[in-house]
Amino acid sequence: MSDSIILGIESSCDDTSAAIIKGNTILSNIAANQEIHNEYGGVVPELASRAHQQNIIPVVEKSFVKANIQQNAISAIGFTRGPGLLGSLLVGTSFAKSLAMSLNVPLIEVNHLQAHILAHFIDDANPVPPTFPFLCLTVSGGHTMIVLVKDYFDMEIIGKSIDDAAGEAFDKIGKILNLDYPAGPIIDRLAKEGNSDAFQFNKPRLENYDYSFSGVKTSVLYFIQKEIKKNPDFIKENLNDICASVQKCIVEILMNKLQKASKDLNIKDVAIAGGVSANSELRKVMQNNSEKLGWNIYIPKFEYTTDNAAMIAMVAQLKFERGEFTDLRTTATSKYDL
Repeated sequence: MSDSIILGIESSCDDTSAAIIKGNTILSNIAANQEIHNEYGGVVPELASRAHQQNIIPVVEKSFVKANIQQNAISAIGFTRGPGLLGSLLVGTSFAKSLAMSLNVPLIEVNHLQAHILAHFIDDANPVPPTFPFLCLTVSGGHTMIVLVKDYFDMEIIGKSIDDAAGEAFDKIGKILNLDYPAGPIIDRLAKEGNSDAFQFNKPRLENYDYSFSGVKTSVLYFIQKEIKKNPDFIKENLNDICASVQKCIVEILMNKLQKASKDLNIKDVAIAGGVSANSELRKVMQNNSEKLGWNIYIPKFEYTTDNAAMIAMVAQLKFERGEFTDLRTTATSKYDL
């Protein structure tokens, strides 16, 4: 790994983040969250892009200060080109292009989904990095997929959600339960005090490695509606058990397909990535599978699971070594194939 110093910029959704990487060592990883979306129960794209405009300069400045690096010391700038919310991506893309032009350094575009996976190669993400080939369950609010990772930039999606992503399912079920947004971390916290076997919900029956979570959401909705008719205080009296049961159901759906892929492809190196990989039940089941199925598991540090610029900087570092640069004609894109 070279000693080049790279600034990474991430703005795909509602977190504005900037990071400085030297080699594969993160020197700073700064993020500004947008709490304004909480009152709307989801991300409002127009509000997100406006908040990025307010946050991006202070966040980038803080990243340089924390890393104790001067702007003229950086070798290149990496930025999230997509996928994500177009308005949000445009803010990060435009800023990266302008700064690269003013500093006369190369520009490197990064695929957000690739970055979630390649975050595993940041030096403190895991005790040791994964070895190729490995399977990576990439699971977040916007995406749920199993990726066969053959090399740094040779990846194949072998299974994905045909409807809602797992994180989206958590948030929609959270709305049914009158929980704040984002609901995933709240369900995780409440589930710790509940009985995961208290209630059963429908699981999809898909033959391949694909996922579906809309049926789980509907199953929970009908169940809650039925129980509330009998007892208006049902949610309040059973909230922890409901959350634990919902979490167990979603994690079992995720793991069943991942276990099938591991067995079919005879791959024992298995990683998780994305925001939902911070879920405590998912991490616990991964640890169990390590012992039960002989998996070599890779679970990144929490700060590298959410949308963050450290993972963008890591991909930019790998591309910098390969001389893979982009020019100022590049544009943000809401869809960007892996």
